[in-house]
Amino acid sequence: MTPALQKMWISFAAMFFMFISILSIYFSRYKLKGFLRVFTAIIAYILMISAGLIILFVVLTGPTDA
Repeated sequence: MTPALQKMWISFAAMFFMFISILSIYFSRYKLKGFLRVFTAIIAYILMISAGLIILFVVLTGPTDA
């Protein structure tokens, strides 16, 4: 696999993390109650932060040769 293709799949994983975190934040704010609400929100924010770091990595590593 070329480096460009690897970066594409890594960025897709980050977009998936963002999508899951958006859904989790919605459910934790409007649908869930109690401990499950807090647990879901913590997981969602961890996923959002990790997605941001992954995208930052992809952008800062610059273009590839392929």
